[in-house]
Amino acid sequence: MQPLPQIVLAYIRKHDLLAPGDRVGVAVSGGADSVALLRLLLDLRKDLGIVLSVVHFNHKMRGSEAEADERFVADMARQHKLEFHCASGDVPAYAAKKHLSLETAARELRYQYFRSLLMEGHLTRIATAHTLDDQAETVLLRFVRGAGSRGLAGIYPQLSVVSSQFSEIGQHKVPAIVRPLLSVRRKYLQAYLGEINQDWREDKSNRDLRHARNRVRHGILPRLERNLNPAVREVLAETAEIARAEQEYWEKQTRQLLMSSWEAAKRHGTLRASVLADLPLALQRRVVRAAAECLGLRLEFRHVEQILSLVSKESKSALLPDGWTVSLHQGDLRFRIAAPSAKCPDYEFRLPVPGTIEVPPAGSLFEAVVVSGNACGVYNPEDLLDRAQLSGELRVRNWRPGDRFWPAHTKGPKKIKELLQDRRLTGQDRKRWPVVVSGSEIIWVRGFPVPRQLRPQDGALEAVLIRETPSPK
Repeated sequence: MQPLPQIVLAYIRKHDLLAPGDRVGVAVSGGADSVALLRLLLDLRKDLGIVLSVVHFNHKMRGSEAEADERFVADMARQHKLEFHCASGDVPAYAAKKHLSLETAARELRYQYFRSLLMEGHLTRIATAHTLDDQAETVLLRFVRGAGSRGLAGIYPQLSVVSSQFSEIGQHKVPAIVRPLLSVRRKYLQAYLGEINQDWREDKSNRDLRHARNRVRHGILPRLERNLNPAVREVLAETAEIARAEQEYWEKQTRQLLMSSWEAAKRHGTLRASVLADLPLALQRRVVRAAAECLGLRLEFRHVEQILSLVSKESKSALLPDGWTVSLHQGDLRFRIAAPSAKCPDYEFRLPVPGTIEVPPAGSLFEAVVVSGNACGVYNPEDLLDRAQLSGELRVRNWRPGDRFWPAHTKGPKKIKELLQDRRLTGQDRKRWPVVVSGSEIIWVRGFPVPRQLRPQDGALEAVLIRETPSPK
């Protein structure tokens, strides 16, 4: 095996991540991966011709431990005579405001800081310590949640920060976030740190099994390695490489087709159905999805299939998210904001526990699964409800004026109308939005974590998991 610095140097050059003259901020949390990245780039900076600095974002979520991490990283920067960029953010408040998990909120705030350093011209590159293990975890998580080749492409080696104010910098068009360690296993980084007698900080939250990624990292992937394929991480990372190359090819093809078949304005768009009819199914799906994205629409697979059924004249129109509709008119697929129509009738269906019920107005199947207390750790805790705290039979219905809900990560209950307005849901799509009630209490709302006070606590005997899947055609 080649020395680790040479492996990293080859990957950087293969993907053109860094160029002579780049001012590179190394994102260092204090953990093993990011500390190893800093030490490796210190070894390679003469070969690469780059200027290094250290970047740290303090999420303020772990009290004195987070402050100790910041001091550790600052000391490393001082020891190696590197400029130190540091900022912090109120992650819980941001998560509550945006209705995000703490993990997602932390990432968004961190990347906002990275982008500000790039856009303000302090740096031309920020290097993050994503590893081959991170890539494998990401691909597996996206696969089980549902993803096409775009999702399976995983973590990209380079994430551009697009802005017209920047001219080309050498061969690099715009500042970017780069990932030089995507071909390296985490265990090799830790071995490297041992060889150079470099310590690091351990983050206890990385072993918290309430987070889905940690359950994949410490439970699911090790089981797959033992029972199916010892090289499963490498295989998943290779899958991402293949998916990225295919995604880049298809995106180019899609752009070319849109130029000749798509017309868009702020509130409507038109796609020539005759162009779609002559394309392979895979390309049809991509063109439809890309056209919708021009309007700010993020379509699920079922929406794309509904639109394609119009081309084959199996149906006349389809409802899309955010109050949009699409219909076939004189050979064109016309995307429009849905016009006001008759009031959508309320609906309500009993959901047995355990059991499944189809809810046609919502276009979904709802299933209530009973999970034993010992098995709760396998599931995302944001999806589980303590069965002992449910006060009556479960019913699926659309939300009603005055309904309130208290999703986790928020400071208090909010009107569901306000929650859906924050998601920019309008029209019939918002009116049909499903909730689940237990007695008179709303315990579940599509797209939001369950209330923290209803989650299973230590010693809970049983939990209930509510699943929603698209209704079969």
